[in-house]
Amino acid sequence: MNKSEATTQKITISKQAGDWYLSCSYEFTPSANNKTIEVVGVDLGIKTLATLSTGEVLKSVLPYKKAQNKLAKLQRQLSKKVKHSSNWYKAVVKLGKQNRRVANIRRDALHKVTTYLAKNHGIVVIEDLNVSGMLGNHKLAKSIADQGFYEFRRQLEYKCQWYGCELVVVDRFFPSSKTCSNCGHIQDMPLNIRTYDCPECSLSIERDLNASINLRKRVLIGEVSSECKTHSRHAVGLTVDACGRSAADSSGRSRK
Repeated sequence: MNKSEATTQKITISKQAGDWYLSCSYEFTPSANNKTIEVVGVDLGIKTLATLSTGEVLKSVLPYKKAQNKLAKLQRQLSKKVKHSSNWYKAVVKLGKQNRRVANIRRDALHKVTTYLAKNHGIVVIEDLNVSGMLGNHKLAKSIADQGFYEFRRQLEYKCQWYGCELVVVDRFFPSSKTCSNCGHIQDMPLNIRTYDCPECSLSIERDLNASINLRKRVLIGEVSSECKTHSRHAVGLTVDACGRSAADSSGRSRK
């Protein structure tokens, strides 16, 4: 992006956890860049953020898990203060700053991953995860929320437009984890089983890698036209703020 050609559209001043922030939005026309890999499948997980069909593993940051004890301590301190007292307000600010730090670490990690995917791959294939349904699993809800799956997809959608990449979202009922990426055999795969062992062709492969390869193959064999939502490669003019959000993203529209 040529910053000299950017035109400031709006400036917003806000206060968060006792600190003041200034954010500005500007309009520019993104352009496509050369891709190192044409098609990549991306499988999101809990132990690792994403496993690519190339074999590359993008590790999780899990900021909430790391800060959980400190957050609990600050919450206990807040509960012992007299409500609306001077010390109570100070405790509220401390807790707010810690929560903001957790959110910023997660957002920064997701920005780096989604930018890497959109810049270096011609077509990115992901699964249409039912995040709301997944959060209903009380044993995994914290880990799923800590990964930021919804934010991952939100960022990836607009960055694929920025960098001339196509995003393909495969139907959530496609059995990517249950299907052998070598011979196509389908078998049950409970979450506790992390290796796919195929009884038909004797393939033994890590579960998430197997799923990401299947997502990639879904595009290569041309079976996505009726069940997938695609986003055009064509770069379009967007309005973004200093945090990298597009105007459409910050407008509060609901996304599937």
